[in-house]
Amino acid sequence: MDNNSVRVSLKEKIGYAVGDTASNLYFQIVMSFIPIFYTDVFGIPASALSIMFLVTRLWDAVNDPIMGMIADRTNTRWGKYRPYMLIVGLPFTAVSILTFITPEFHVTGKIVYAYITYTLMMMFYTAINVPYSALMGVMTSSNVERTKLSSYRFVAAFIGQFTVQSTILYLVSYFGGGDASMGWPWTVACFGGLAFALFTIVFFTTKERVYPPKEQKSNFFQDLKDLFKNKPWVIIGTATVFQLIFIVIRSSSGTYYVRYYIQEQIFNLFGTDFNLSIDFLTTLFYTSGSVAGVIGAILTNRFTKKLDKRIVYGGFLSTSAILSALYYFLPPEQLAIILTLNLLVSFLFGTVSTLQWAIYTDAADYGEWKFGRRATGLIMAASLFMLKMGLTLGGAIVGWMLDLYDYVPNVQQTPEATQGILIMISLAPALFGIAGGALMIFYPLSNKMLVQMEEELSAKRAKD
Repeated sequence: MDNNSVRVSLKEKIGYAVGDTASNLYFQIVMSFIPIFYTDVFGIPASALSIMFLVTRLWDAVNDPIMGMIADRTNTRWGKYRPYMLIVGLPFTAVSILTFITPEFHVTGKIVYAYITYTLMMMFYTAINVPYSALMGVMTSSNVERTKLSSYRFVAAFIGQFTVQSTILYLVSYFGGGDASMGWPWTVACFGGLAFALFTIVFFTTKERVYPPKEQKSNFFQDLKDLFKNKPWVIIGTATVFQLIFIVIRSSSGTYYVRYYIQEQIFNLFGTDFNLSIDFLTTLFYTSGSVAGVIGAILTNRFTKKLDKRIVYGGFLSTSAILSALYYFLPPEQLAIILTLNLLVSFLFGTVSTLQWAIYTDAADYGEWKFGRRATGLIMAASLFMLKMGLTLGGAIVGWMLDLYDYVPNVQQTPEATQGILIMISLAPALFGIAGGALMIFYPLSNKMLVQMEEELSAKRAKD
């Protein structure tokens, strides 16, 4: 038996998984809350914000393949990918705090400051998350074990998501004493310190076991050529762009949707009226979705035992998009239905997010099986590139739509702006989610094919 395919211990699974809790402490802020921070707290116009997201995230995405190739060529006694967990965490935290400081500049100065700090923050995010994502592909060569690792990882990711979504607005209020510009940097400092500690745990609890073939020579251009000939990666990578556009538009719109469409409500339960504030409803909307997402992540392995990963991923993504489209037809008074739909969408997306990274590691195996070369770091970096392309385009679309419908922060919105916000939470993201799910029809790796690849690669590694 190939000793690289041994079962990963529970301690190591948890130790690896908490790294995605750390990542999501940042990612959820960027995906769900940074647009409203920039428009409503820092005072950056929505039109300038959309351009900034497009420019900075395109640059950020370009860094991913570069970082992947750097990580693949890193050789230390701790491995290729683990050292970055220890080295990058502290500067990442420091730059993140600077990103949420609001200096009293002229509007142009604010935009320049946002460009610089946001770009630096996302570059450090790349420097730690590309190696972190690649690490899962070299902890074990077992396809089944990696799917389990991915499930643990995404349960931990949703814990990070839940932590941010359930506490962030209250922490901003607490630290700021009513002044959000003071509350945001202190809140991010708390999350950043926790993330640094969690990345350190990843370093000390994980082990790299799978290495490139001994005869493999370092060749940048050959690695890139193999990447674009890797059909499974091309398909899941393209689907990821649509998947991220879907979830970024939907998640970024959530705060606007609750604040300006649902608004404060009186909810009657057993004859007693409860006044539901905007902050409470925003927290409820996000945190209930996080809990549903965790359940979806936990059940991922059950779904993939019965069905191919491509069927589960594509079917669940398309269905979650169709359910999201239904928001367009719901008036704000239908709060119970709105929250129920949110649970269903989040449950399905929890499974999608979990499978996404397991499928990427399968694509890395396919590259080694098909071309005789393993470039896990590049595969994961290129995958993060596609993810950030979706993040870039989704963020830009949010800014463009806010500007298109004449959104003005911190005032009662016009009917046109309210309609725009409603489209942003429903029809706009749904189009991209359906497209991403449909692409998986062309994904070539069935469960049977994965077993065959694993057996042949294990036999080859045993000879080496």
